[in-house]
Amino acid sequence: MGTLVWDRILDRDGRREPVEEWGGISYAMEALSVVLPEEWVMKPILKVGVDLAERALDYLGSIPRVETEPGVRVVPFQNHRVELRYEDQTRRVERLAGGVPPWTWEELEPFLREVDALYLNFITGFEMGVETAQHFRVRFPAPLYADLHSLFQGISSNGYRFPRELPGWGAWFRAFDAVQMNEEEFELMGRSWGDPWELAAHTVGPELKLITVTLGPKGAAYVAAPEFSSNPESWPGTRSSLSSGGATRTGRSPLPDDPLSGDPTGCGDVWGATFFARLLGGCSLEGAMTGANLLAAKNVEHRGARGLRHHLRGVLGP
Repeated sequence: MGTLVWDRILDRDGRREPVEEWGGISYAMEALSVVLPEEWVMKPILKVGVDLAERALDYLGSIPRVETEPGVRVVPFQNHRVELRYEDQTRRVERLAGGVPPWTWEELEPFLREVDALYLNFITGFEMGVETAQHFRVRFPAPLYADLHSLFQGISSNGYRFPRELPGWGAWFRAFDAVQMNEEEFELMGRSWGDPWELAAHTVGPELKLITVTLGPKGAAYVAAPEFSSNPESWPGTRSSLSSGGATRTGRSPLPDDPLSGDPTGCGDVWGATFFARLLGGCSLEGAMTGANLLAAKNVEHRGARGLRHHLRGVLGP
């Protein structure tokens, strides 16, 4: 679940001509088509603007194991579009346009009855409000992994995004079993509270069990609750439990090789989708992180999301 956006990218790799391509949740879906257990299928839950609906449905239909019915809904609004202007390898200016409305719980619930696990990526930050998200904790009986990404971005009157501390972050965190953010977002998590690692250690427990932090060329790190299990099927069962005490776990998984140069767009999306899929497939926490690092690093060598699955299969081997 997330948002399919149309990207217009400027000044990437020194190119002056803009490049236009699908972005947003498409990076995660391309990765999931490669790494999910063979018997699994994807059921995207997306609202697509009417102006790009035909192209979006064609693209989604090209990804193996994607079932667009009934969760892809065409809405009578302009689809989200993002303009990305790169200032260097990692820094960029982002501008969002479009008017796809957020989901309500009443809209979501019928689709959620058909899924065994949910990967949720806040591509725009407007996929749903916190009141809707809080329904998951008590009414969604399956594992839920959320990349909080754009919840940490405010938006100006003319559409430019800027980093901010997440308002009501505690309520957002308690809505999910596991959450992901990048290093900058992690620093913003509770900036007014002090050290983010100490805050994360006090935040994880029976409700939010795991926080993962992508660190770019330094790999990724995590903070896990004492009760954390790498088997996602066990996660919903502890949402209403009391903490059993004990120490939280922290760790870091470095990249296996020196970081590659290229296009970092979508690396966090590939990382989160791969990590959650690996856990669903039976990997340990550390094993899932290693696999996610590998594919996220490989994503740097590919431009855009279309066809990314073919590129990622090359690094997986037979």
